[in-house]
Amino acid sequence: MNPDLLINIARLKEAGLDLELQLGKDWFARWQAEDPDLEFAGPGSLTVQVHLERLGHEILVRGHLQGNLNLLCSRCLIRFDYPVQSDFDLLLAPESEYLTEEEEELSPADLDRDFYTGETVNLESILREQVLLTLPLKPLCAEACKGLCPRCGADLNQEPCRCPREASTSPFVTQKNIKS
Repeated sequence: MNPDLLINIARLKEAGLDLELQLGKDWFARWQAEDPDLEFAGPGSLTVQVHLERLGHEILVRGHLQGNLNLLCSRCLIRFDYPVQSDFDLLLAPESEYLTEEEEELSPADLDRDFYTGETVNLESILREQVLLTLPLKPLCAEACKGLCPRCGADLNQEPCRCPREASTSPFVTQKNIKS
């Protein structure tokens, strides 16, 4: 964990605390070491502006992240830079005041609330969550990406497939000749 991203609540003055962070190769390498299933192809480069402000016992975290992430295309498996720009607002409440053993229904406002423990706020986990929220479900290098041939693996964006065409194995192939 990056100690610069562990914020002591006592540092939050009345005007709040403004931070500008550069998240680069080292930050992404540490994240990938902790989470090997992370699907980044390589490190990205993000600039993050964060404002933390006390609201009684709660802490408002407002931020903006911008930069590029290096992703793998889900169709052709090439690396590409994916531009990222996102604003976020998060309300942090003391875990001890809100979490109970009882089940209770959450209100829509509760869904924008997260929790902190003790006298520190862990910005690392907040920033990781915000980065993950910016990722597309199926990263594509281009909307028109043709992907790879399922038989020979040829990149169909670069060259046509040379695989021999086989007769269809569809159960409906016999209906092809029926005329209506």
